[in-house]
Amino acid sequence: MAVIHHINPPDRTPPVGYTHATAARGQRIIHVSGQVAYGADGKIVGHGDLKRQTETAYENLSSALAAAHASLSDVVKTTIYVVDYRPSDLAIIREVRFRFFGRENLPANTLVGVQSLAAEGLMIEIEAVAVMD
Repeated sequence: MAVIHHINPPDRTPPVGYTHATAARGQRIIHVSGQVAYGADGKIVGHGDLKRQTETAYENLSSALAAAHASLSDVVKTTIYVVDYRPSDLAIIREVRFRFFGRENLPANTLVGVQSLAAEGLMIEIEAVAVMD
């Protein structure tokens, strides 16, 4: 397993749901394309339901990592894109994120509000970088 250091400077506001910076050392870097709420049948799961779409995107992220012989514990950075983002969406996203990553030693993260994603009806997309030996 790679060595991942979670860095939160003492002069910064303590983060909730992410780490300010991560430093990782490993032999393999895995870049996971943005994962969305497509089910195994290729259809969108949870139309209009941000929580369900977030769960499905994280399930798909976990599956993509497993196919690369990695896991969520190897993730050092995520980027989350949310259609028509509102600050109230953050609580929903954090709740699901905590379920998948736990509350400690979270990856660095950026959340970006966007106008749309690749297909009508998609509400969230999550991409990741993982490091492992």
